[in-house]
Amino acid sequence: MTKADIVEDVANKTGLTKKEVAEAVEGFLGCISNGLVNGEHFEIRGFGTFKVKRRKARMARNPRTGEPVPVPERLVPVFKVSRELKELVAQS
Repeated sequence: MTKADIVEDVANKTGLTKKEVAEAVEGFLGCISNGLVNGEHFEIRGFGTFKVKRRKARMARNPRTGEPVPVPERLVPVFKVSRELKELVAQS
């Protein structure tokens, strides 16, 4: 499902225009993105949690040459699914 599909689905269910829904979806995603950039944590009950985790530096291998390559420490966005959503998906 794409962002356009979400916009269309929400517009059909709410009676709002696609433009209004698109602005709301963009605003929501922008809020989450900007918050993650600033290190914030978002919990949406019954859906899941968005947060940023620190990945430690490590040594990896170049698959072509087998040569060790250092991978620096970095921050990565993660999403953890709520128990309610896991159970709902498992039932389907």
